[in-house]
Amino acid sequence: MDTQTKPDNRKPLSWLIAATVGMFGFAFALVPLYDVFCEITGINGKTDDVAAAQSSQVDTSRLVTVEFVSYINPGLGWEFEPEVKSLQVHPGQTRTINYRAVNLSGAGGTGQAVPSVTPGLAAQYLNKIECFCFNSQPLDAGQKAELPLIFYVDPEIPDDIERMTLAYTLFNVAGKAE
Repeated sequence: MDTQTKPDNRKPLSWLIAATVGMFGFAFALVPLYDVFCEITGINGKTDDVAAAQSSQVDTSRLVTVEFVSYINPGLGWEFEPEVKSLQVHPGQTRTINYRAVNLSGAGGTGQAVPSVTPGLAAQYLNKIECFCFNSQPLDAGQKAELPLIFYVDPEIPDDIERMTLAYTLFNVAGKAE
């Protein structure tokens, strides 16, 4: 007769299952935790997705350089670029620039621009009065569009922020619920 006993695998198996459930729970909670962390620290680089009121005061004693950058999500088949690469603005001064979009694909499509600002702290001082990023942009095949951005830099921006970059990434949202 065999006197060896089989090892009891139930305890390590239950630890493994608990660890797996814990990892999935942590991954699920990571995005809300990150949003809370970014809101507390102000380093997220996200801009508001609603229109700001126009500024009533202009600080003519200083200039802030705003750089404009554009990216296109691969596979969209569009051109997307700002009309200027950078602009010097007085805090509180309302400025307008356009981005140009061209649908180079053989079919119509809908794009949505998602903004981000660097450095992240500067995002809370960039106010968009009107922005093409507030709505999706449908373009037929071969169609071109001028996409306006009306903005100002808040006069309360810290003196050590002399330059900020506003980047838009254009994503394909055709067929997605809005």
